[in-house]
Amino acid sequence: MIVASEAIKRLKEGNQRFVSGVRSIDTIVKQIQRADFVEGQAPFATILGCSDSRVPAEIIFDQGLGDLFVIRVAGNIVAPSQVGSVELAAELFGTQLVVVLGHSMCGAVKATIDELERPSEERSCNVLSIVNRIRPTVEPLFETELRNDPDKLLESSIHANILAATNHLMHGSQMLENLVQQGKLMIVGAEYSLETGYVNFFE
Repeated sequence: MIVASEAIKRLKEGNQRFVSGVRSIDTIVKQIQRADFVEGQAPFATILGCSDSRVPAEIIFDQGLGDLFVIRVAGNIVAPSQVGSVELAAELFGTQLVVVLGHSMCGAVKATIDELERPSEERSCNVLSIVNRIRPTVEPLFETELRNDPDKLLESSIHANILAATNHLMHGSQMLENLVQQGKLMIVGAEYSLETGYVNFFE
């Protein structure tokens, strides 16, 4: 079993390889030996990330088959199904690290800002279910000077949304909260930069 500190180290090293344009031999070998994973898996980290096609966790962290338990949803929001998925990873595989992975220029956060600025009656109720989970985090920022700077407003909203999702996981599940208190689980936020390829961990 890999402890959280070692898991973060692996992710950081993998991201550095990704930024440098190289891949580890282990990652490539695991693709070739995929039959080895038929009977089971032992992911060393859980990633709750955004569905954005430009942010595939396995690629930006240069990890292979069986390495990461990945949950993806627009806006990296936390709803009951996401909480349950994280609980499953902790219970079944003993995964000790959870990373809430957001990214720059997040479309779901941008959609939330647009909805706050110009409410639409035509927006799908399903999309609104995502927007409404992000809204409580973004709304307070509209009461600050950030409202006059769209770029900084989006940047701050993305950061705040990651922190809110991280906090929700830490305190929205008795099971996960107990594991954190026992030192058996670490939940951290991180942001991927579309511009540079780097992942910044909020440690």
